[in-house]
Amino acid sequence: MSKIGIFGGTFNPPHIGHTRLAEHFTDLLKLDRLIVIPTAVPPHKVSPDLARGEDRMNMCLLSFPDAVVSNMELVRGGKSYTYDTLCEICRQYPGDELYFIVGSDMLLSFDRWYKYEEILDMVTLCAADREGEGSALKQNGAPDFLKGKRLVVSDMPVFEISSTELRELIKNNMSTDGLLDPAVRAYIDERGLYR
Repeated sequence: MSKIGIFGGTFNPPHIGHTRLAEHFTDLLKLDRLIVIPTAVPPHKVSPDLARGEDRMNMCLLSFPDAVVSNMELVRGGKSYTYDTLCEICRQYPGDELYFIVGSDMLLSFDRWYKYEEILDMVTLCAADREGEGSALKQNGAPDFLKGKRLVVSDMPVFEISSTELRELIKNNMSTDGLLDPAVRAYIDERGLYR
């Protein structure tokens, strides 16, 4: 039986915070495989400046060289529901242990996800508590809907940048050193993304 990490997102663009989160849980849980999955259409947010799926896929390949980068949601098209993706992964990897990686912001609102109870039955939910000792998670504990579920919460240093802020830096032709993999920035510049 293998331990498989699943890390999805818009990755618009993928940044150092994403790669650190993936590396953190890969090491912590001693994962055998990490699957990175760019969404087709994110169901939880409006993204007017969403780069084409092919570009986000290519940027993920540059950012996560040791992972399996899957286009399953891009091929499926439409809104990317985690439940549908996990059902597909369960068919591909029957009997393996699945670990679904999210940030603490997603963890606290997880009960608003489509078929979240079914998701929690399929995976161990893994969240980074990036806010440290003052976080709502530390102060209040896990929300009631997560009680009795498989959950791993791990402290991680705060990474103070979002993809939205990065797109603004790129649009204004500013430096993204230390925030983006240089190969990803070169790809963005070459294709004129986020301009």
